[in-house]
Amino acid sequence: MDKFIIEGGFKLSGYVEISGSKNSSLPIMAASLLTDKDVVLHNVPELRDINTMIKLLENLGCRVERKNKKLVLNCKNAGSLRAPYELVKTMRASILVFGPLMSRFGYAEVSMPGGCAIGVRPVNLHIKALEKMGADISIEHGYIVSKARKLKGSQIYFDIPTVTGTENVMMASVFADGTTFIKNAAKEPEVVDLANMLNKMGADIKGAGTSTIVINGVDRLDGVDYAVMFDRIEAGTFMCASLITESNIKIKNIPVYAMDAVFEKFKAVGGFIDIESEDAAVVGGKDIFPINIKTSVYPGFPTDMQAQFMSVLSLAKGTSIIEETIFENRFQHAAELNRLNANISAIGNKAVIRGVDKLVGAKVMATDLRASASLVIAGLAAEGVTEISRIYHLDRGYEHLEEKLSNLGAKIRRVKE
Repeated sequence: MDKFIIEGGFKLSGYVEISGSKNSSLPIMAASLLTDKDVVLHNVPELRDINTMIKLLENLGCRVERKNKKLVLNCKNAGSLRAPYELVKTMRASILVFGPLMSRFGYAEVSMPGGCAIGVRPVNLHIKALEKMGADISIEHGYIVSKARKLKGSQIYFDIPTVTGTENVMMASVFADGTTFIKNAAKEPEVVDLANMLNKMGADIKGAGTSTIVINGVDRLDGVDYAVMFDRIEAGTFMCASLITESNIKIKNIPVYAMDAVFEKFKAVGGFIDIESEDAAVVGGKDIFPINIKTSVYPGFPTDMQAQFMSVLSLAKGTSIIEETIFENRFQHAAELNRLNANISAIGNKAVIRGVDKLVGAKVMATDLRASASLVIAGLAAEGVTEISRIYHLDRGYEHLEEKLSNLGAKIRRVKE
């Protein structure tokens, strides 16, 4: 396994280009199952999760060609309708093939998903929605086995907004008889990105980005040439890196339209933002002020930015509180940050962060994807050397992070354990 060695205390400068969104690319790749034509995708990041989805689609019988950030997918010969445990266990987003398989083929066997150990993320909402559309579903030996002669339009209400649930039902509904209404739908920009691509393929989807999405079934979808959105979480991570190191950097390809909640908290904590265009901004700061954060579904503050802000707040001039409302086990990074001299108490779904004068380098261990990013951010500001192990978590969601940080002037390198 690889690890990071970070020598802290260096300011960042220059510009960084944000990669395509992982959370947008994965459902869009799964949507290639809905057509027998070529799906050409641009701006797809080179990540472990993307490679896992490629392997999964190839296992289902799709042809995938990759050249840098461009993917050409053709699922004309998709025949295997089983998503195996060996692939699904490492990435929860594998459940996204469930909806497309049911929509096009009327049958699917998908292993119960895995992913980061940040809490229980049940797929029962997906199952209940597909059952309401006429699918006969059972759980057999750890697999979701689903079949239906033809899915029917229905009214789907989610008790809580679910991003992958909304995406799965959208894809399951494109060929359904009649009209499907998704109520209390997830409003995330990645959901909108998927809807935009499906509509470009010939789907009839209205209301993406609102709490009610309406899908009128169509007979077929064509191929498409589409560029996925840029990654708002990666952009937010670099914003936090600039603030904790008291640096000014320029971020290119920043999805300004999707980052209101992050911008608001970033400015409240002491950062400044100079938006130069619709996809470029200069960010930075010096003093770090204590604030309170409560994670929420979009357009609220994203749970995927909670850990990075916790690192920043560990150096605030006062006490901050973070309340996590999405996942029940997402403060594992707090103990590791404390090894760097932070003063964080996490009880239940609340963490109290008492600002300290400085962070001090130490050996720490990444526990999940965003926790990895929080430790990198803390290491950039820590006095001395920080060694972060188990960074394979980080490779699931950040493209060439050490290279991008090095180009900004950080002293970070990847070495073998």
